[in-house]
Amino acid sequence: MPHDALDAGPGRVAPAKARRITGTVTALSVTVASILVVAKIVAWWMSGSVAMLASLADSGLDLAASLFAFMAVRYAVSPADQEHRYGHGKAEAMASLVQAMLVALSAGLLMREAIVRFLEPQPVTASTLAISVMVLSIVLTLGLVWAQSRALKKTESLVVSGDRAHYMSDLGANAAVIAALVLSAGFGINSADPIIGAGIALWLFWTAFEVGKAAYENLMDAELPDADRRKIIELAENDPKVLGVHQLRTRASGPFIHIQMHMDLDPDQSLTDAHDIVVAAENRVLAEFPAADVLIHPDPHGRAEPHGNRYFRAEE
Repeated sequence: MPHDALDAGPGRVAPAKARRITGTVTALSVTVASILVVAKIVAWWMSGSVAMLASLADSGLDLAASLFAFMAVRYAVSPADQEHRYGHGKAEAMASLVQAMLVALSAGLLMREAIVRFLEPQPVTASTLAISVMVLSIVLTLGLVWAQSRALKKTESLVVSGDRAHYMSDLGANAAVIAALVLSAGFGINSADPIIGAGIALWLFWTAFEVGKAAYENLMDAELPDADRRKIIELAENDPKVLGVHQLRTRASGPFIHIQMHMDLDPDQSLTDAHDIVVAAENRVLAEFPAADVLIHPDPHGRAEPHGNRYFRAEE
């Protein structure tokens, strides 16, 4: 899924607030998906449209994914415990990966059905009801996407981002279903139904790839964006007593981020003074990234021997 230019980034929202925002929007997602699944079951049963079946399958998996997301966001922001010292943030990425697999499965089944229906075209009936259901779907989905977009500006949650990708695809898919129903029922072009259904399947495959890619990068501890890294360095060095920062390592874990760095300090000052400088730097970073876990290692400037495992030293 393409990265949006959001007002907030990973780690910039306090955990309690993130849980409240994502909890509300995932509950709304479950409600909307439930309504759409019931409506589309009726419409598909009466029309027999493969394009409607495509939309029903997508909404059914959206419901499953939204239920999974509803539980995942609550677990992801729960405090660290003795078994999970780094917290539970990866639950968001795992949920997002499951979403991607569900969408890919739906796309595969839909493509198969579209091919069968293309080889054996069937007329589409009850088009008025089907179109009415799709219009309802578009209206509800627009409202949900708006709410999800607002939540993403504050949390950049992977789970909400995955859900939003599903429903953004739904908006286009629903419009395509209406076109298929009009062409099939209104103009007798029965081949339009499976062709458009196949197009929706390809769209779902692409959505699954984008959502899965974002989840994979999070699970593989990809670095934060360069802009965030520059901001962290700027905050850490915003003190004349800090003589430099190096070996910065960052990673996202759902709503949290983990930051590690080495900081060059005056080698002749006391340990207490060095500690105060490090704590002040940590607080500056936390003010900008309240959901961050910050670890700073002080080095005596000009006297520090290379240390640490070389395996984890990427070329800067």
